[in-house]
Amino acid sequence: MYMPNDLKLAVIGLEYVGLPLAVEFSKKRPVVGFDINRARISALSEGHDTTLEVSDEELATAGRLALTAEIADLEDCNVYIATVPTPIDQYKRPDLSPLVSASETIGRVLKKNDVVIYESTVYPGATEEECVPVLERVSGLKFNVDFFVGYSSERINPGDKTHRVTDIKKVTSGSTPEVAETVDALYREIITAGTHKASSIRVAEAAKVIQNTQCDVNIALINELSIIFNKMGIDTEAVLQAAGTKWNFLPFRPGLVGRHCIGVDPYYLTHKAKAIGYHPEIILAGRRLNDSMGSYVVSQLVKALTKRGITVSGARVLIIGLTFKENCPDLCNTRVVYIINELDEYGFAVDVYDPWVSKQEAHHEYGVGPIDAPETGAYDVVILAVAHQEFRELGAEKLRSFGKDNHVIYDLKYVLSAEARDLRL
Repeated sequence: MYMPNDLKLAVIGLEYVGLPLAVEFSKKRPVVGFDINRARISALSEGHDTTLEVSDEELATAGRLALTAEIADLEDCNVYIATVPTPIDQYKRPDLSPLVSASETIGRVLKKNDVVIYESTVYPGATEEECVPVLERVSGLKFNVDFFVGYSSERINPGDKTHRVTDIKKVTSGSTPEVAETVDALYREIITAGTHKASSIRVAEAAKVIQNTQCDVNIALINELSIIFNKMGIDTEAVLQAAGTKWNFLPFRPGLVGRHCIGVDPYYLTHKAKAIGYHPEIILAGRRLNDSMGSYVVSQLVKALTKRGITVSGARVLIIGLTFKENCPDLCNTRVVYIINELDEYGFAVDVYDPWVSKQEAHHEYGVGPIDAPETGAYDVVILAVAHQEFRELGAEKLRSFGKDNHVIYDLKYVLSAEARDLRL
């Protein structure tokens, strides 16, 4: 077994998880950063990360990071860290194809005594049940005899410049006690917040997936409470502020649940639960409620417009914000699209404004063409959907200026005061 000083590291997948990890490790040792997306490698080689997780300055000073899309460049490595996405398909079933593909790539260069570490969020057992057989098949080597496996799930918070990869405690694990110690020692090199060595890979996998599931269920509860309070004419934010005066009340807020972490990962756990004969009730109920919030937002909007005497069909709507969260260009699994699709069904004319996003990516992923700037006095509805800092700084008066004389402003992100908005979750 290799000791940390002998490790030659490769990071497979250089998006918002893999790139910051590769950059940090490159401060300690040479790292090969691999991605099948040649355009991504070209952009990074030119010194810019479009995800904005790593600054141009950080990339420029990452002198020991070699970027490549060539599998042959991985052959001299002996530790491979896979950081590829784990999405769901149209039927909300786990899609492990990126993970399988990454395992096939690693299998082609895997050698005796090599270690493969997975960071992708999966259901408990997936690493050993799904990934290891691929490694064995492609490499011709035997698990825990010729090669070994570790698991240390990603803990990246996109757009957060305070809690970065090194500042968040890392859970580690390995397929043998010796490998577990090697994996833990490797991450201790860069994780200043420390590590937690789990007793098994399955425990580490489960720990990751329940974190996001717990968050999803909590948001679902608050979303349901907001629906109830809206029907009762009670301001949800006022209720949450009052309840929050107790020290152990959890400070969740209602809203749209996007990205793969919270909006997707629970389906991995429920998939495994069903496979072993248990039908999860609470987790799936929370998922259904959170997925329905786009429809709920539009239904509330239609009622408000009707009361104002504004004709729904053909009414102009300005949606401010398209990304899945604030201060981040990531469009992956954004639930703002659910609102757009629902508005289209009612016959609204929708403009989307978000200077954080790539217009090409928005069109490619969702068929949405963001506008360059909103028109003044043009809209029947203004929806504040994402709380980018520049949107917060616009203020109520500027946001109102986009509306016609008779318009509705809908604040989905609790940015405006009760007096400054017409609707809020």
